Amino acid sequence: MADSTVKTFGILTSGGDAPGLNAAIRAVCRTAKIRYGMNAIGIRNGYRGLVSGDMFPLLSDDLVGLLSTGGTILGTSRDKPFKNPVPDSATGLLPVEAIKQNYKKWKLDALVCIGGNGTNTTASLLAKEGLNVIGLPKTIDNDIVKTDMTFGFHTALDVATDAIDRLHTTAHSHSRLMVIEVMGHKAGWLGLYSGIAGGGDVILIPEIPYDIRSVAEKIMERRDAGKNFSIIVVAEGAKNKAEAMLTKKELKKARAAMPYSIAYRVAHELETATRLESRVTVLGYLQRGGTPTPYDRILATQYGTAAAHFLSEGDFGKLVAVQNGKIVGVPLEEIAGKVKNIPLDDPMIQTARELGTGLGD
Repeated sequence: MADSTVKTFGILTSGGDAPGLNAAIRAVCRTAKIRYGMNAIGIRNGYRGLVSGDMFPLLSDDLVGLLSTGGTILGTSRDKPFKNPVPDSATGLLPVEAIKQNYKKWKLDALVCIGGNGTNTTASLLAKEGLNVIGLPKTIDNDIVKTDMTFGFHTALDVATDAIDRLHTTAHSHSRLMVIEVMGHKAGWLGLYSGIAGGGDVILIPEIPYDIRSVAEKIMERRDAGKNFSIIVVAEGAKNKAEAMLTKKELKKARAAMPYSIAYRVAHELETATRLESRVTVLGYLQRGGTPTPYDRILATQYGTAAAHFLSEGDFGKLVAVQNGKIVGVPLEEIAGKVKNIPLDDPMIQTARELGTGLGD
C-alpha cells in the first residue's frame, strides 16, 4: 500500500444531479482505500451537509452496485455557503465558519467536491479559506472551462438524440413542426450536438441569438421543397437578437415574466409566421436521470481514480480535468465563475452550417 498525504477525506456531490456521479464516488473511494488506505467520509446533500455536519463513514459495502446507478447516494443541493451568508440561529456561526469547524471535527485532511460550475466555484473559495480541496467536473451541459469533457454530457446527449429520433416519425406522419427543448441555460453544447446527431433542421443555442424570421424562412424553404415537417432543437437558454442586447439582470427579469419556457415561445412564433401546426416537447429532467452510458461510467471512473492520486500526493486546489486525452490538474481559481461557451468558429458549428442546418442567425 502506497504512502499518502491524506488519511481521511470528505466527499460530496453538489448542484444538479447527473449520470455518473455514483461511478465517480465509487472510483474515488475504492482507489483511495485499496491503493492508499484512506478513509472516506460521505457528506450528505452537498455543501448543506458540510455546513450542518451531516456526515457518515463511507464504507466499502456502501459502494457496491454504484457503477451503473444513476443519481447520487450522497444526495445533493444547490446551497452556496459564500452567497448571502446568514448566521445559524443556534450556533451563531456563519456557513464558512461551520464548514471549518466540521472539517476539524471529522478530522478531514481534504475534501473532494463533485459538481459543475457553481460547485467548483465554491470549492475554489474554500481552498482560499485554507481547506485542502479537489474538484471533479460534472455537468450534462459540458460547460466547465479547461476540460475537454464533463461526465454526464454523453448520457444526456444519448437521451436527447433518442428523443429527437422518435419525434421525427410523428413530425413526418402529421406534417408538423416539432420543437424540442433541451437543457443548456448558458451554453449550447447539448443542443448543438443532439441537434446534429438527431438531424435537426434548426438548432437554436445561447451563443447565436436568433431572428425568428430567419427560422421561419428556413422552414418555408423546406416546405417549398416538398418537406412538410421540420425539427427545431432549442436550448433552454436560447435568446433572440433583441434579448441578446439586454443586460444579464434585464434578461433574467424578462425570462421570469415569461409564462412558459422558450420552446413554447418559439413554437407560437413559428405557427404565426408559417401557418404550420407545431408541437412542443420539453425533455427536462429526463436528460439528467437514469443509468449512465458506458462512456460516462468510464470518464467518471477515470476522474475518480485520478482524484485519489491527487489526494495521496497532496496536490490540492485543483480541478481534475481532461485535456487532449490526458488527465491534468487545473487550479480551481482558473475555472471559478467561468462558463465554457461554444466558440463561433467551433468545427461543430461549421458542420451544422455545411449540412444546411439553420442556426437562426
